[in-house]
Amino acid sequence: MPYEWITPDDPAPRSAPVAELHLWPYRSLPRRDFVTFIAATAAMVLLPLLAVMGSPVLWGLLPFFVLAVGGIWYALQRNQRDGEILEELRIWPDRITLDHHHPRHGHHTWEANPYWVQLKLDPRHDRIKNYLTLKGSDREVELGAFLSEDERAVLYDEVDQAIRDAL
Repeated sequence: MPYEWITPDDPAPRSAPVAELHLWPYRSLPRRDFVTFIAATAAMVLLPLLAVMGSPVLWGLLPFFVLAVGGIWYALQRNQRDGEILEELRIWPDRITLDHHHPRHGHHTWEANPYWVQLKLDPRHDRIKNYLTLKGSDREVELGAFLSEDERAVLYDEVDQAIRDAL
């Protein structure tokens, strides 16, 4: 699953959280395979152009080839940037924080007392099945919006247990 629990080796320092969770979106195309995919796409699109090599028709089709490969390159680059989302949930006995880092929407922070935090999983939400939220300090924030519905259900149990263990 695209998240990882980090437990401190020595929980003695007051400044270290009792539990820390890092969440990120699933990446189906790693950065190292990006060049291979673009090269294969360019080769497949260029293959039909070999039949018109040396004729004026090539110059008429070449701009469309460049637009197609450029469009795929742009879409994949934007997908890579959007996939750099990182959520960090830190739990201490006296507070809980959620830091949401998004490449285009900036950085957002939420903080509350874990004793008063309500963790909710709404299986019948209007738009998203298994909608996972944290509510505290008069504010409700979504946790793991990019996770699948099954992953959010499993994460609910794990975060609930981590909050109970911290108290």
